[in-house]
Amino acid sequence: MKSTAETWWVYMLLCRGGRYYVGISNDVISRYRAHQRGKGAMFTRLNPPEQLVAAAPIGTKIEAMRVEYALKRGSRLERIAWAKSLQTANHLPTFGTATDRRSKRN
Repeated sequence: MKSTAETWWVYMLLCRGGRYYVGISNDVISRYRAHQRGKGAMFTRLNPPEQLVAAAPIGTKIEAMRVEYALKRGSRLERIAWAKSLQTANHLPTFGTATDRRSKRN
C-alpha cells in the first residue's frame, strides 16, 4: 500500500476494546507497524491496533487530511460504513462485526 511519496492514504485501524482509529500516511503498512510498536499516535499507544480494516488512496496530503477530518467528525457508524464500502469495492479483508455491538458510541 505504498505508491509514490505523493500519494497519501486514509486508513482505519481496529484497536483494543473495539475502538477505531483513523489516520493518514503515504506508507500505510509502515505506519501500521509503527502503531503496533507504540511509535504512533497517543491513542494507539493506549489502545494498540489489532487490525488494519480499511485504507484508501486519496492523493495529496492536504486532501487526505480533509478526508481524515471528515471521518473523525462523523459518527462511529459512518466510519464503519466507510470501511465496509472500501472492503466491498476493493475486496479488502472481511470486516469484523463483533465490534458493531458498540454502535451507539462515537
